[in-house]
Amino acid sequence: MSTAPSTAPDGVRVAAAMHTFPKTCGPATTVAQAWAAFERPKVHSLLVLDAGRLLAVVDRSDLTGAGPDEPAAPLGTLGGRVAHARDDLASTWAAMADAGRRRVAVVDDAGRLLGLLCLKRHGRGFCSDAGIQARIDERAAAPDGP
Repeated sequence: MSTAPSTAPDGVRVAAAMHTFPKTCGPATTVAQAWAAFERPKVHSLLVLDAGRLLAVVDRSDLTGAGPDEPAAPLGTLGGRVAHARDDLASTWAAMADAGRRRVAVVDDAGRLLGLLCLKRHGRGFCSDAGIQARIDERAAAPDGP
């Protein structure tokens, strides 16, 4: 993955590019439930919340070797998987590229989840609320339903 394009505007904050309704789970989520969530193609990380506060970001690789009844949250981490809403977007984008990450959870100063910064597959921009909602609406309108 390359670094952030030079077109990333200076002074723009992460909050301006995040989407605001990521899928989340609670602290009691088990490894088996996490694996089930990962069966959905658009789920790449689990954002584990307790009363709105982000406890962990769990990726598939975190679950390897864990028992199905174990809680998933302690297997995840926040390190390298979280940005603050006030962080500079260009710097955050570059750090994501350097780490090979397409997604980071976005929190406020108290650690409350505000959204998800999700780099599009082509790497030239971020997923938006409108774009995600359009895909949800398309799937709901399809003959097979969601």
